[in-house]
Amino acid sequence: MTAQLPFPLRPLQILEYNTPGGKYNRGLTVLAAFRELVGPEQQDPESFQCALTVGWCIELVQAFFLVADDIMDFSLTRRGQPCWYKKEGIGLDAVNDSFLLESCIYQLLKKYCRGQPYYVHLLELFLQTTYQTELGQALDLITAPPGHVDLSRFTVQRYKAIVKYKTAFYSFYLPVAAAMYMAGIDSEEEHANAKAILLEMGEFFQIQDDFLDCFGDPNLTGKFGTDIQDNKCSWLVVECLHRVSPEQRQLLEENYGQKEPEKVAKVKELYETVGMRAAYQECEEISYRRLEELVEKHANRLPKAIFLGLAQKIYKRQK
Repeated sequence: MTAQLPFPLRPLQILEYNTPGGKYNRGLTVLAAFRELVGPEQQDPESFQCALTVGWCIELVQAFFLVADDIMDFSLTRRGQPCWYKKEGIGLDAVNDSFLLESCIYQLLKKYCRGQPYYVHLLELFLQTTYQTELGQALDLITAPPGHVDLSRFTVQRYKAIVKYKTAFYSFYLPVAAAMYMAGIDSEEEHANAKAILLEMGEFFQIQDDFLDCFGDPNLTGKFGTDIQDNKCSWLVVECLHRVSPEQRQLLEENYGQKEPEKVAKVKELYETVGMRAAYQECEEISYRRLEELVEKHANRLPKAIFLGLAQKIYKRQK
């Protein structure tokens, strides 16, 4: 049983259970961006070892947030398997396990990157990004407390603020900014240019996540969506509120944020009735064109391939 594992094996099991299994987009972005940013003379084994380490550190950021997020959202599955806290013998010990995952980040950075000129930049970047993500999570939680549905809180402005802080900084800006620091690019202007593109990309990515939470195939996404049950300020509900009649809004108020399957089904049926699938497809096309425009505008001294490659990777994704 998990609870009887010898202490030295417990942190290893936490790492092995929670870190693998995703798409690794964040970690791989570090390597892809690093290759685009540095010349051949800097692409030596030691430099790639540091880039690999930083990539895995970002995957650990994702892992420790997901372990904590699944507890807060009462989620059941993650990446096609039970959430860590749902494992026999784990329960709320998973809270401390998420802290252990976070601590591994700084142990790895110290071991592999301490002697590098960008070490302090990386430490500050990881700490700042973690803080920003936690602010986003806090805003998400106070916007939609369980058992208290207030549709007036679900505004476009609130949604944009949540996804900017909760998703965009750590999913898109963090891996590219880390590669930039490793390549010796530390000017505020260049980082501001990258951020202008990547935060917009993060918003697009979260809209996709919200759509897939409701309409995605669990066999592809690896989880059963719970945004409706959890009273989340999702893109779908925010946009649906702009399309409903007074009667449909009343139906939404009566059924949103409820656990009963029949109430969840009524919300999904309403989404279909007001055309949320078509609205999402239109949003996806507009967002992609917007990203192309931002790349042209801001990536003057940075390789456009970094940003276009990221956009193409997430465009029309199904998981």
